[in-house]
Amino acid sequence: MKRLVVVGNGMAACRLLEELTRLAPDLYQITVVGDEPFAGYNRVMLSPLLGGSTDENTITTHPHQWYRERSIRLITGTPVVAIHRGRRQVETAAGHVLDYDRLLLATGAGPRQLPVDGVGLKGVVSFRDLYDVRRLLSLSAARVVVVGGGFLGLEAADALVKQGHDVTLVHSRGHLLNQQLDEAAGHRLQKDLEARGIKFVMHARTQSIEGCSVQKKEDKKGSSSYSSDRVAAVHLADGQRLPADYVVQAVGIVPRAELAAQAGLTVNQGVRVDDTLQTFDPAIYAIGECVEHRERTFGLVAPLYEQASVCASHLAEMGHRRYLYADSATRLKISGIDLVSCGDFLGEKRNEIEQGETLQLSLPDSYRRLQIRDNRVVGMVLYGDVSDAPFFETLWRDSTDISALRETLLLGEAFCKRPGDKGDNAEGVAA
Repeated sequence: MKRLVVVGNGMAACRLLEELTRLAPDLYQITVVGDEPFAGYNRVMLSPLLGGSTDENTITTHPHQWYRERSIRLITGTPVVAIHRGRRQVETAAGHVLDYDRLLLATGAGPRQLPVDGVGLKGVVSFRDLYDVRRLLSLSAARVVVVGGGFLGLEAADALVKQGHDVTLVHSRGHLLNQQLDEAAGHRLQKDLEARGIKFVMHARTQSIEGCSVQKKEDKKGSSSYSSDRVAAVHLADGQRLPADYVVQAVGIVPRAELAAQAGLTVNQGVRVDDTLQTFDPAIYAIGECVEHRERTFGLVAPLYEQASVCASHLAEMGHRRYLYADSATRLKISGIDLVSCGDFLGEKRNEIEQGETLQLSLPDSYRRLQIRDNRVVGMVLYGDVSDAPFFETLWRDSTDISALRETLLLGEAFCKRPGDKGDNAEGVAA
């Protein structure tokens, strides 16, 4: 039986194990090494966990029993510290030396650190894994500054407000989720979240994190010592000082590729892989947030799962599939607010020949933006009511000519009569 060692026990690794044990249950003796002391859990559910709407048992997707039932050896709580490619072995910090015939790297990504003074102070935390959530849940009511107006920052801010904290979010851009939403939708989101108690400082760059003196215990002689090691405030580039007891960093992720680089594998932004998810060493594969494929890195679940499926087919020696990134709609849910975006929703890719057009519909509880070019939907943003997202996404993906639908397109599928349709699609819709 061949030996497969999997480095990492996140969502991508767990999906690959599901696929591989289904395709080739008896091909490998599998060992999984995870640096966290937990079995497999759903990282997407960390926000509801922090917000108090679920618990750790519920977000555990692959308990220890799951591995035992498939004869998978699971080693948790220790990182792999070295790959010895010449003798096909990996070494863990706890002293395990594991032989492999095939090695899979699924080391994920870590939180990007703020490049400012004070980032090492006590009270500066990230929002990335179960450890972080446990730490945030242990906080007593406090002043919290969240740095970053992306998805993770917003989820952290919303969950912390629900826990009773005084939360201020700092974002360097003019509107929230600036990579997923246009300005109108971003401002709507900010207004809705302000109504829930989150304060925002926009167009703001974090300059430094201020520490404060904390009294330590007296020694035997009765003297006390002080140390400037706790967060006191966040200083912004425009001179503002935001008092804070804790700072949450939510400014992006960085592929964990150091282990691969130390082993001599090709690393740029992440571990470079080909269309079979193989590194330049034919015995070593890599998937998930740690990889770079065709100059692209990944952070959403859908491409990670597709990589896991393709890689599993090759590890199962049924390799005929290739991984090719396909742009897909981004679906997000911020504090019960549904959002969908896809494609060139700002119309930034048009050239002098192609003329672009923006269609917008703004209602009290929803917003729609469709970007049209050459009578085709090239991008969209939906806020609030996303019931027509599958319809618009199909038009976008199939590059459908929408000339005949233009007058009622923004109203959605029920009001659109496509070429070749019989009858009136709007029949039965209340006026």
